Amino acid sequence: MARNAEKAMTTLARWRAAQEQDKIKKRRPYLASDCKSLYGCEKWRMQIIREIAQKVAQIQNAGLGEFRIRDLNDEINKLLREKRHWEDQIKELGGPDYQKVGPRMLDHEGKEVPGNRGYKYFGAAKDLPGVRELFEQEPPPPPRKTRAELMKDVDADYYGYMDDDDGILIPLELKAEKLAIQNAVNEWKSKKESKMMTDEEIEEVNIYATDEPEEEQESLKQLLDGSQQRFVAHVPVPSQQDIEQALLRRRKQELLNTYGLSNE
Repeated sequence: MARNAEKAMTTLARWRAAQEQDKIKKRRPYLASDCKSLYGCEKWRMQIIREIAQKVAQIQNAGLGEFRIRDLNDEINKLLREKRHWEDQIKELGGPDYQKVGPRMLDHEGKEVPGNRGYKYFGAAKDLPGVRELFEQEPPPPPRKTRAELMKDVDADYYGYMDDDDGILIPLELKAEKLAIQNAVNEWKSKKESKMMTDEEIEEVNIYATDEPEEEQESLKQLLDGSQQRFVAHVPVPSQQDIEQALLRRRKQELLNTYGLSNE
C-alpha cells in the first residue's frame, strides 16, 4: 500500500510540475518586442483587453474603498500602456494599426485630467477625494493675440470716427443741449428776480474811478485844469507815415546795392 501511495504521489507531483511549466511557457512576455509572432501578439493583446474589461467592471463599485479603487485605477492605466506597446509591435510585424482602426471603448470610459495627459480615471475613481477638484479646474486661458492680429481689427470705427453715423448720438446730444440751455435760462431769470431792486436803491457807479494813489490823481487833475506846466517837444516827432516811407526807402536802397544798381 505504501508503495502505491508513493507512486501516486510521485505521479501527482510530476503532473503538477508539468502544469506549472506549461503556465511558465504560456506567461505573457514582459516586453512586447520579445514576441516575434504576429499570432502571439494578437493573442496577448486580446488577453490584456479582457483584463482591462474585468478591472473596469470592478472599479465601478464605490464600496471597494479608496485604496483598492486607486490600485485598480493604476492597474488599468498600466494595462492600457501595455496594450499600446503590443499594438505597436503588431504594426511593426505587418499587422493592422489598431490605434487608428481599432475600437477604443475602454479608453473612452476614462476621464483625463486637464494638464495631465496620459493618465485617466475610471468609474468610482473619478469621485475620489482630491480627484473631483482636479476635474473642476477652470480651463486654461486662451492664448494671447500677437500685435499683428490685434492690428487687423483696428479701423476708423476703433478710433471713434464713425460714432455719429449710427444716428443715435446726435439726437441725444441735441436733447441734452436744449435741456442745458433751458436750465441756464431758468437760473438766469431766478437770479435776476432775486436781485431786482428799485431805482432809489440802485447806486450810481463811477466808471471813471481808478485805484491810482491820491498824488497821481491830483497831478492828473492839475494837468487837466492847466495849472500845471506842460512840456513841449522842440524836436519834430515823425508820424507813422514818415516812418513807413523811411523804411521803404531804406529797403529799396538795400535791394539796389544787392543787385549792383545805381539809384538814378
